[in-house]
Amino acid sequence: MIWVEFIIYSAVIVFSAIKLAEYGDVIAIRTKLGGMLIGIILMAGATSLPELLTTINSISQGVPNLAAGNMFGSNMFNMFILGSMSLLNIRTRILRQVARRHALTGSITILMICLAIFFVISDLDIKIGWVGLDSLILIVMYIGGLIIIQSDSPPAHEDTDPKEISYEEVPSLFTGVFGFALSTALLVMIMPAMVSVSADIAKITGLGTGFIGTALVAIVTSLPELVTTIAAVRMGIYDMAVGNLFGSNMFNMFSLGVSDVLLTKGLFMSVISDDFVLVGMIGLIMTALGLIGNLAKLERKLLIFEIDALFLIITYFLGMYLIYMRGIAI
Repeated sequence: MIWVEFIIYSAVIVFSAIKLAEYGDVIAIRTKLGGMLIGIILMAGATSLPELLTTINSISQGVPNLAAGNMFGSNMFNMFILGSMSLLNIRTRILRQVARRHALTGSITILMICLAIFFVISDLDIKIGWVGLDSLILIVMYIGGLIIIQSDSPPAHEDTDPKEISYEEVPSLFTGVFGFALSTALLVMIMPAMVSVSADIAKITGLGTGFIGTALVAIVTSLPELVTTIAAVRMGIYDMAVGNLFGSNMFNMFSLGVSDVLLTKGLFMSVISDDFVLVGMIGLIMTALGLIGNLAKLERKLLIFEIDALFLIITYFLGMYLIYMRGIAI
């Protein structure tokens, strides 16, 4: 019965997040923001909202390792999605289509993951109010990163062709904003039950909340990224697809910082297990591989597969096997 509940909650979460992305697209078109910018900021934030809400509810229910596993694990799965999309689209080399345009986003993401891993290891006991200095640095880094990315982004007319957009078929801006808010409310209502069921699964299986968060919850909360990436690739909007995945990893590290604001008893980076350094490092390696694939002009293939995309997929499965063997946060 508990698995049935988990599947039902997962389906509601994916549906809500997909609607978030759809209404986010309406907002993007009506406000005439570029595909690259909207992919990094609005789409990434929308599809990563389940991770943030999972974190909030994990803290309130006393299972912070579930939150940490979810966010670090989502970084891994997002890069797995990037590799899968590149691998499955043999004729279109996605990472080459957006060459060098996402280097800045990927670099900021790598920096934020490095900082998060450092903060988990260093166990800094410096507070400003009730919030740790390490978490505030992650929050400021995210906001500063968005400002830099926005200033570096091409104008909207360079990112999309306005002639290809039929505004008569696009809902109004009010509809987009209202739908976006309604989808968010649905996610807010369903996430407490999702976290509770996930914690019960961890107890029943004996795998621990950390591993369940990394291997199971992270995949569920990252399914919206998968759906929106597939849709963007099918429409040929590769900037939005890649920007969504890199941007989601940025948002996940921002969520780590926000977690400390919500945790009034103790520092979040000190509460979570040091075991998550391994999960964070694997996500860091995969994000770096994705960035290299974006920058490098690798023309050689292994049979019909792109080497960099294949590396991402192999690294994900090897990483998950290593995490399981090490018994992370059990």
